[in-house]
Amino acid sequence: MKCSVCGNEVSDDDKFCSTCGAAVDPESRGFIMATTPTIQGYRITRVLGVVTGLTPRTRGVLGKFVAGIESMFGGEVTSFTMELEKARIEAMDRVRSKAMSIGANALVGLDIETSDLGLQAGIVVISATATAVIVEPET
Repeated sequence: MKCSVCGNEVSDDDKFCSTCGAAVDPESRGFIMATTPTIQGYRITRVLGVVTGLTPRTRGVLGKFVAGIESMFGGEVTSFTMELEKARIEAMDRVRSKAMSIGANALVGLDIETSDLGLQAGIVVISATATAVIVEPET
């Protein structure tokens, strides 16, 4: 089986991809997630409503220290890049799980946003919001 996020080969026993950290959920195979309002080749038969998956993240003391050193040299702060990518995947997994729990087989209008929680705590919130729908292939 291949990871739906990075394409890495994962075994059927794995719960997470060893390359990108995405959850490997055999039950979500065939579930469609789209940023567009429609899915080409499918017809929306029922709209179930808006669903959201959130994940607040912060770096620990060591992560902030490494990021501080990286920022002195300019360019990408890789210690944050990996954490934000994991958070994005987690938010998408959560929104998909919520949609599946109400009977959806697809999400349309998927929107992923980031925001700083404030509080001077260095907490970033990643949110994935979409419309849960039931689709069927067009004939």
